[in-house]
Amino acid sequence: MFLKIGDFVQNWHHEAGSTQKIFDALTDESLAQEVSSEDRTLGRIAWHLVITLHEMLSRTGLRFEAPEDNAPVPASAKTIADTYRQTSAAMIAAIESQWTDASLLKESDMYGDSWLNGLTLSILISHQTHHRGQMTVLMRQAGLKVPGVYGPSRDEWSLMGAEPPAL
Repeated sequence: MFLKIGDFVQNWHHEAGSTQKIFDALTDESLAQEVSSEDRTLGRIAWHLVITLHEMLSRTGLRFEAPEDNAPVPASAKTIADTYRQTSAAMIAAIESQWTDASLLKESDMYGDSWLNGLTLSILISHQTHHRGQMTVLMRQAGLKVPGVYGPSRDEWSLMGAEPPAL
């Protein structure tokens, strides 16, 4: 849980940067990659991350420019990546201008439960991390190079002239 806006913003910039690298590596063709017809496609997961920023934080009363919750998944990977970049920046600007540290201790109705806003921000990051992991698996299945998130990916080791660690 976050108690200071500055701590969240610093953490968000790191995490959003990692997510942006994943989004920027997507191709239009890869958006259709799926595990099964019963699961979300890579494009649907990516778009879910974009629209969740506003969907979740609007429940706290935070207001910022973002796609509607029911907006259709774009067919363009670049559109998804650019929209994430814009929505993330708008979210941070809204938090910094509309909230104070005390706002993080305010309770908001979240899906039938009462969450402190500082907890909501923490869960937002965990939610993004969860889906980012799903995306990297689908990216491998789609034949894409996966950027490193918390260290070099298998693809990046060779670019550094090194062998990836043994399995």
